[in-house]
Amino acid sequence: MRIKLTIAALAFTAIANAQQRQMLTLTEGWQFSRDNASWKSVNIPHDWAIAGPFDKKWDLQYVAIEQNGEKEKSEKSGRSGALPWIGEGHYRTSVTLPQGYTNATLMVDGAMSNAHVRVNGKELAYWPYGYNAFNVNIPLTPEISTLNIEIDLNNVEESSRWYPGGGLYRPVRLLLNGDTRFEPWQTYIRTIDATEKQATLEVKAKVIGKQGKTEALLADAEGRIVASASVPPTKDGNMMMRLWFDNPKLWSPESPYLYTLTMNQYADGKLLDTESHKVGIRTISVTKEGGFQLNGKSRKIKGVCLHHDLGPLGAAENKAALIRQIKTMKAMGCDAIRTAHNMPSTMQMDICDSLGMMVMAESFDMWIYPKCKNGYAKFFKEWSDRDIENLVLHHRNHPSIIMWSIGNEIPEQWSEEGVKISRHLQDICHRLDPSRTVTQGMDRAEAALKSGFAQVMDVPGFNYRVHKYEKNIAQLPQGFLLGSETASTVSSRGVYKFPVVVSDNAVYADGQCSSYDTEYCSWSNLPDDDWRCQEDFPWVIGEFVWTGT
Repeated sequence: MRIKLTIAALAFTAIANAQQRQMLTLTEGWQFSRDNASWKSVNIPHDWAIAGPFDKKWDLQYVAIEQNGEKEKSEKSGRSGALPWIGEGHYRTSVTLPQGYTNATLMVDGAMSNAHVRVNGKELAYWPYGYNAFNVNIPLTPEISTLNIEIDLNNVEESSRWYPGGGLYRPVRLLLNGDTRFEPWQTYIRTIDATEKQATLEVKAKVIGKQGKTEALLADAEGRIVASASVPPTKDGNMMMRLWFDNPKLWSPESPYLYTLTMNQYADGKLLDTESHKVGIRTISVTKEGGFQLNGKSRKIKGVCLHHDLGPLGAAENKAALIRQIKTMKAMGCDAIRTAHNMPSTMQMDICDSLGMMVMAESFDMWIYPKCKNGYAKFFKEWSDRDIENLVLHHRNHPSIIMWSIGNEIPEQWSEEGVKISRHLQDICHRLDPSRTVTQGMDRAEAALKSGFAQVMDVPGFNYRVHKYEKNIAQLPQGFLLGSETASTVSSRGVYKFPVVVSDNAVYADGQCSSYDTEYCSWSNLPDDDWRCQEDFPWVIGEFVWTGT
């Protein structure tokens, strides 16, 4: 009689053979203080600013908004929420360790910002960018039974153009394992080719410690193993395997089917570590002939731009709210989001994988030239390589991600320096993930085309100014372009103005706009113009409307 093994059965066998890794989500048991003196209990994720009070002093700026045609600086407030997100925040917790583990990795998915991490009194890490995830390795000895974790944060004024929130606003986890282990973020899974008849999956991984047989098992949604592969020990711990199987269920927004890949590491006849990943089997490409293709079929990207915060709920990540957000976007016909203008979270990408939402994962809102006094420009030269590397390594196994974005409306787009930076950041993405293209949102088409900035990109992305598309495409050797940010139409819900006129500067006595979608900003256009481009021009591969929910 033939026995069909499942992932659950193999997991039981693994536990019998060796103590397995543990992943602890550190939600409860945290203490929080704004002054490092008085403390209160909080759960993580936590946004210290959302409770208020509102006050324009928190984000008061004296600036001239160029997009509005302003020449003189004037007082502006409310751009980042008028909530008390500026200042220090301190978090601490203690974790009692189970026995038998020799290594721990603290995995911080987002800490806003300038995070200093201390464990048992010793500083182990500093990471300035509040939108990025980072890992902290913690060697364990038999004498260590408790980890006292402290994370200090400091949000400085004029460091963001948008509401960033404050605190440990995304989950914090602790991975426990032994001397022999799969290194976090070093397992890379990609679809080499796939049709409805057959698929080829490539898996790369790195093992630290004893070298032995490495095994990969792919299971369908019911737990049945559909493909497997193994490799013998390697000298440096790096290995590569390919799995072939018939009749794959392909991932798409219409059918977001997920498999589970389990990786096992054996040495001396024992299973020493195991890890699992959700896997979507799908192919993506962008070409002059076919435009954007998912699973070999051309389609126009129908996307929206989304900031990371959840409106009145603040920046603290909430799974139910994220699910509602993505379902709402899908219900209105959206099939993609752009993580404007910063790096996404693990939870958000997991949800996009499972619900079928394609993603442009964006990185930076500025490079060297500052858009606000204390923005990311202060860190770009020293940290941008590491931040891009973490973005790609952290998220490259998500089938929902269809392209990377290295910037939004970067002022350097008209310079030779900007061309060099674009090529450099794009090359990092290619090196770590050769399966996806790279884009960025450009708002100065003439300057970006004249400097060669636009021509460097895998996918030239243009923000607004749809009336320039035909002139732009004539100068692009790629043969296609993307509306990386579009529309920006304004309206007041339930308010209808007569006579109905199209305007970018309509002013009414009641201070409202018309809900007929006939009004837009000075730098943008009506949605009808963008939709017309999607229909009429095969070289326009899609758009991301400003904004979603």
